[in-house]
Order: sequence, then C-alpha cells, then structure tokens
Amino acid sequence: MADSITVSPHERLVKSISTPELERRWKATREMMREHGLDYLVIQNHEEFLGGTMRWLTDFAARHQYPMTVIFPVDDEMTMIACGLDAPAAQVYPPPSAARGVKEVLGAGYFATIQYTNTYDAELAVGVLNRKRNPKIGWVEKAFIPVTFHDHIVKNLPGASFVEATEWLDRLKAIKSTEELELIQDCAVLQDGCMEHLRKTIKPGMHDYEVYAEAHYFCSLHGSSRGIVQVGSGPLGTKVPFDFFRMQNRVIREGDQVSVLIEVNGPGGYYSEAMRTYMVGAEPSPVLQEACAAALECEKMIAAGLVPGADPKELWQAYVDFMVARDYAAPVRSFAHGQGLSLFERPNIRPDETWKIEEGMNIAVHPVATRDDVLCIVCDGYIVEKGGGRLLHKMPMDVIVV
Repeated sequence: MADSITVSPHERLVKSISTPELERRWKATREMMREHGLDYLVIQNHEEFLGGTMRWLTDFAARHQYPMTVIFPVDDEMTMIACGLDAPAAQVYPPPSAARGVKEVLGAGYFATIQYTNTYDAELAVGVLNRKRNPKIGWVEKAFIPVTFHDHIVKNLPGASFVEATEWLDRLKAIKSTEELELIQDCAVLQDGCMEHLRKTIKPGMHDYEVYAEAHYFCSLHGSSRGIVQVGSGPLGTKVPFDFFRMQNRVIREGDQVSVLIEVNGPGGYYSEAMRTYMVGAEPSPVLQEACAAALECEKMIAAGLVPGADPKELWQAYVDFMVARDYAAPVRSFAHGQGLSLFERPNIRPDETWKIEEGMNIAVHPVATRDDVLCIVCDGYIVEKGGGRLLHKMPMDVIVV
C-alpha cells in the first residue's frame, strides 16, 4: 500500500513516445476523420505483436489476450476500455495519470473464456458512442474485433452508420516521423547486439530453446517488450529452418547449422527484423555459402529497388525471377513487408499489394534461397529513401562461425 502511494506511475514507465509526437498523430487522425465525415474510430486488440495501431494512438498496448478498446472521437479526447475493475473503481492499466490524450478509462471483468462476460466491453462502448446522435463510426482493423463485440455495437446503435477506416489510418502510420525512425534504428542496434551475444553463446550441447532463451534474455534486458525469436539447428546437407519454441528441443552438435530469427521490438515499441545463419565449430559448406550469397545478393537487389513509387508487384516478380534463375525454389510467401509498432504492417511486398513504396517507410527484407539440400534466409531492415533502402543493421551479413 505504501509503495502505491509514494511511487509515481511515471517513475514506473519504460521508454515512452514524446507528447509532441502523439499530438502529431492525433491531429493527422482527426484531419483524416473530418475528410471522411467520421465521428468516431473504434479500435480493439488483445496483443502487442500486431497491436501497433492502439499503441500508435495511446502509447499503450494490450497484452496476453486481454482485449482493450480505444474509442477515438473527432472532437474530444479518447476513451479506453480495459479488462480491469468494475466501476466506480479507478482502472490500474493503463493508469489514467499516464494515459495522454485519454479522457476516461473504463473497465470491467470480461474474459473470452468466460462466455457470459463477452459483451461487457461492448456495453461500455455503446454508452460512449451513444453520446452522439446517429454517429458515423469507422472500424479500424476489424479482423481483430470479436463478433460478440461487433454484433452488440451494431444491434444497440440502430441509428449509427459504419465504415471500414483501416486503410485510411494505415497510410498515416506507414510514413515514419523523425522520432519513429530514431526508435526503429535503436531496435536494429538492439538486434545487432543480440546476434553478437548469440555468437558468443551458441555451443555444442545446447538445446535450440536455450538459444531462444538467451536471445529473449538479451533483448528484454536491453528494452524489448515483445517479439518473436525462432531457432532451428540441423546438420549440413539438409534444410535447416528456424522454428517456434514447440519445435526447439533438438541438441546442437559440432558442425551444425543454426538458423536464427530475431523479430523483437526495441525501446519505445518499434520493430525491425534480422535473420542470420551460424555454423558451430566448422566452416559452412560450399552449398550453404552459395545459398547465403544468393539470398544476400537478392536482398541487396530488392533494397536498391525500394525507392519512392516502386511497385511491390514488380519487386515480388524480381525476387521470383532471381531465385528461379539460380535453381532455388520459387517463393510462396511474403519476403518483405512494412514494420512499425506492429511487427507486420503494410506495404506487403506481394502481387496483391495495392500501395506503392513511399519515402519514410520501414521495410524488412528477408529472401530465402532453398532447395532439397539447403535453406538460407537473410534479413535486414531498411528505411526507404530517395536513392533506395537505407540499411539499419550493422552485423555481418555472411554465415557466422562460432
């Protein structure tokens, strides 16, 4: 009790976005809303990996499958709804004293696994949205909004109209400000440090999950709050992909290849992405060296093509043509994409992307060179500038021998 009285919530906060940067976002969002005649935006999410839109507006993110909702009015401060305490108790997360641009934080005890609570947050939202007569409401990232929440809102606001507003807000988020670019660079520095830590740590006898644990430990210690670490080991002459924790029980042996993905955020919550291949106590085989060189050459080719106005469809086709011409498997999934406060954002460098590349975007590029006897992926982050992508990471790009 004494601790809660004497310690300021601000003393507990880790790296925060500046208030002027948040004000810039709010202003741009409200200008967009006026352009489209919107009274409210409604955003809900339950995790931090892809929950960047909520954090972009509030500097707070939902965690651990506990849904949080943001109601963003065109002419007033925000309302946040969180899984928390019943009214009239003050909510503990996010703490009202640290929630900038937020007029009120409402709460209730609702959980997806407790069926009868599934509309508690929606009931609170209706109470807020009813403050305007027949409002025009923009759904943001509707794919994250539970059907229970959506249906209750629509049923209980019969005079409201609803539109999809995700793309309009996505365009505001995609072009990074100076402050955002600095935080993205900080994330890349953290990831460089993690890869160097693993160079000193990986050794025969470790399980893959121990490499995973070392990576998460380093990243958390240096300001990361969330992200993906994938690790996979195997003998030369086979495909060695990185994998999730469920598949990380293998013991690393002398002469193994170890594939590592570090896709964590940095202080302030911004993501970048890096992938590297390690060799344990042996030099890489000519086949692995060749695959790594091909993936790296492809990455540099795509990075050079990340210029304002570039078409993701053409970049995708250049990637396909490059790998097929060298007798590697034709790509079957995204190999480059935007990042920000979510680890995967638009633009997606695929044939179905409708955007063009713009200056100030943050793009992860990770081509893969693979066939039956080898798999090598490289990945680095790039900021789009007039002359092409500016490399964020500084770690060696070739196979790392430990």
